[in-house]
Amino acid sequence: MVLSIFSSFAVPPNMGYLNYIDFRTLILLFCFMAVMEALKGIGAFERLSLSLLSRAGSRRLIVLILVFLSFFSSMLLTNDVALITFVPLAFISLERVGMRRDIGMVVVLMTIGANLWSALTPVGNPQNLYLYSIFGLGLMEFLKITFPIVGFSGIIIFVGCLLIKNGKIDRAERGGVQVNKSDLRDYLIVFAVCLLCVIFNVNLKGLIFLLILVLGVIIIKDKKVLKGVDYSLLLTFTFFFIFVGNISKIEAFNSFLKGIIDGREAAVAIVSSQVISNVPAALLLSGFTDNIKGLIIGTNVGGLGTLIASMASLISYKLFVKAYPEEKGSYLKIFTVYNIIGLALLLLFLIIC
Repeated sequence: MVLSIFSSFAVPPNMGYLNYIDFRTLILLFCFMAVMEALKGIGAFERLSLSLLSRAGSRRLIVLILVFLSFFSSMLLTNDVALITFVPLAFISLERVGMRRDIGMVVVLMTIGANLWSALTPVGNPQNLYLYSIFGLGLMEFLKITFPIVGFSGIIIFVGCLLIKNGKIDRAERGGVQVNKSDLRDYLIVFAVCLLCVIFNVNLKGLIFLLILVLGVIIIKDKKVLKGVDYSLLLTFTFFFIFVGNISKIEAFNSFLKGIIDGREAAVAIVSSQVISNVPAALLLSGFTDNIKGLIIGTNVGGLGTLIASMASLISYKLFVKAYPEEKGSYLKIFTVYNIIGLALLLLFLIIC
């Protein structure tokens, strides 16, 4: 917001600002967040995870289930939603089986897993949705870029889980979470429509109908769901659209930034993500290069590193500190060490491959 205000001094506000804003991305982002919030509200994710956890008979298996639950779910639910949903469940599940000391490490692994696996699909995280939308990539073309990173990151995460000391535990109880089948069916249908709109790059007019559909279903079912949507993320996107649009009109700055980025898209995206987070980095850099592959790789790999490199990392950190404030320092140490190792391994993989 501050950046967009400063940039408005160079380019005074006018009706052209509306042309800066990618309304397709904003509508898709809102629709996905709303549907995910609705599914979470009816207990669908909790029911699924408790069902899986009830099958765990060892310390290592319960860790693998929790970590790979966030790992795999993030590619469709987004990394933010996966962590908001499953990190609190990890607190409950691990305390039930006497693994309280391992919670910090498990949450860090869940966070890294969600950040990396969300890279696979166009809907896995906000920056992917935006980049996929504005560059008009085909789904298979997108997957060819992201699959190698995700495949290698799966190996990293699996090895990380093996560092947890193994041992037998009492199986977690399924609990009494009941899901309304009618609501589940309707929300899943709407979610499928959202996915199809992304895959087939539906135009703005079509997405307006999607928005009406999503709002209609949610208002009829449970309008309180709309309170849980992250409107601050939508505002962040809007202000960055304006900022990028304005600075692209400043010829000197435009040429300077293009000179820095050209041929170094992935590296610049990774470094930028450490400072301003990967979603703003994607919004900023996309206005100065057509190298979509470099931006996708850079902003996704750049989600590892500092705590602010990915908003999803901040989400899990806040959840952990709220539940275990006395362990804030130890969590940050584990988070930093594991993220640096993960980032270093991925950079090495990118250099070799």
